Amino acid sequence: MDSDLMFVIGATLLVLCIPSIFAAFADSRPPRAAAIILLIGGTLVAIALSQKPGGIALSQIPDIFFRVIGRFVN
Repeated sequence: MDSDLMFVIGATLLVLCIPSIFAAFADSRPPRAAAIILLIGGTLVAIALSQKPGGIALSQIPDIFFRVIGRFVN
C-alpha cells in the first residue's frame, strides 16, 4: 500500500472518529468503537509518516489528498 494512500485513509478515519467520541459521551456509554477507529487511523498515519524520508509538511497535505483522489477518479 502506498504511503500517501495510508495517510489519507488514516487521516479520514481520525476525522470520522471525532463525532463518534462525542456521541458516545453524550449517551453516557464508553467510546469503544471510536477508540478502535482512533487506533487504526493513528497507526496508519504513523506508518505513512515513518515511510516518508523527509516527513510530511502541513502544506503538502492538500496535495496528498488531491493526488490520491485523482488516482481513483482517473
